[in-house]
Amino acid sequence: MSHRDACLVINAGSSSLKFSVFCGAGKHDLEAVLTGQISGIGTAPRFEAKDAARHVLADGILDEVGPGDRAGLLGFLLTWMRHELRDVRLVAAGHRVVHGGTRFDAPVRLTPAVLAELEALVPLAPLHQPHNIAAMTALAEVYPELPQVACFDTAFHSTRPWQAQMFALPRELTDEGVRRYGFHGLSYEYIAQRLPQIAPELADARVVVCHLGSGSSLCGMRAGRSVDTTMGFTALDGLPMGTRPGVLDPGVLIYLMREKGMGPDELERLLYHKSGLLGVSGVSNDMRALLDSENPQAAEAVELFCFQVAKQAAGLAASMGGLDAVVFTAGVGENSAPVRARVAEKLGWLGVHIDGAANRARATRISAADSRVPVFVIPTDEERMIASHTLGILAHSAVLSPLAA
Repeated sequence: MSHRDACLVINAGSSSLKFSVFCGAGKHDLEAVLTGQISGIGTAPRFEAKDAARHVLADGILDEVGPGDRAGLLGFLLTWMRHELRDVRLVAAGHRVVHGGTRFDAPVRLTPAVLAELEALVPLAPLHQPHNIAAMTALAEVYPELPQVACFDTAFHSTRPWQAQMFALPRELTDEGVRRYGFHGLSYEYIAQRLPQIAPELADARVVVCHLGSGSSLCGMRAGRSVDTTMGFTALDGLPMGTRPGVLDPGVLIYLMREKGMGPDELERLLYHKSGLLGVSGVSNDMRALLDSENPQAAEAVELFCFQVAKQAAGLAASMGGLDAVVFTAGVGENSAPVRARVAEKLGWLGVHIDGAANRARATRISAADSRVPVFVIPTDEERMIASHTLGILAHSAVLSPLAA
C-alpha cells in the first residue's frame, strides 16, 4: 500500500488537546483529512474525531488512560490514527506555541535547546506556554523519532516598528523583554495570505483584521505585514474578551492590591477568568448567549465590546496612516452578523458601510456598494498555517533532529 505523507497539528490547552492531520507537500495543496480533540484532560478525557467530510469517526470517554496522562493520551491518539488512517504516514508534528519572545520570529524545529528557551518564556504566558510545552514533551516520549516544529503566535508581529513594540518604561525593563509582543499571529498570517487571493487589488493595502472570538484582538497590516496590534505583553491587553478585560489602567491593579488585598494569583484569576463579557454581563462569556439574553447587563457587555472594537480599529488606522479594508475572522467575527453590523456602523465616519443582506448571509464581501472601504468575512485557518510551516521546514532541512536527540 502506498502512503501519503502527513503532518499532525497540535493546539494544546490546559484541559484540551485539539488536533488535525494534513496531507500534502506544500501550502497550496494541503488537505485536512482529520480533525478532533481530546477534552476534559485532568478530569474525564473525551475523544472526538471527524474526517474530511465532517463525519464523526469517534466520540466517547477515554477511561483506558489516566485522566492527566498526556503522554498516554497522545499515545492513544497515535495508535488510533494508525488504525484509522492506514494510508497516511506521519512525517512531522507542528505545535501552536503562544509565546516566542524576542528570540523566535519564525517557526523552528524543536531541539532540547529550543525547548529550554521556550520554558524560560513561561512567565510571559503562564496560562498557555506550559501546556504547549507539555504536549511537545509528551509526544517526544511516545514518538521520539518524529520531528516536531514550534509555530509562534507572536512571530507575525515581529515586523512592527519599534514604536509599536515599546512601553514607556525604563530601558532596562524593555531590554529584559517587557514589551508589546502581540498574539493571534498565525491567524493574521493566514488572512494576510488569503485576502490577496480574494481581492488582488488589496495586496499592498492597509487592512484592519478583526480576530474576534473568546480571545479577541485586532491587527493593522500593510502589504500583508503587521504594523500594529491590540494585544501587548500578554494576551490580556486590547479588546474585552470572553473572560479577559482588555485594556486596563494599571492603577486599577495597584488599587486592588492595596485596598482589596489581592495577591498575584487572585489577580490572575480575576483578569483571566472572571472579567470581560462574563464579568460585565454576569450572564455568560458567549456572545451568542448575550445577544439572545434580555438582561440589560448582557446588552451592555455587547455594546462595550463593539465600542472597543471600533475605537481600537480606528487607532490602528492611525498607526497605518489610513484604512483600505476591514476583515472579520474567528468565531464571533465569522458568525455574528449583529456584531459586524454594530462595529461597521461605529466606523462609518471612516467610510465603512456594509450591506445588510450580505452581512446576514455571511457573504465573503459584505460591504455596501457605496462603501469607500471594502469589508470581508474570511474564515481563519491557523491549523493549516501550522501544517504549511511544519512541512516547509521539513522540506528545507536535510535532517530534522527529533526533540529526544
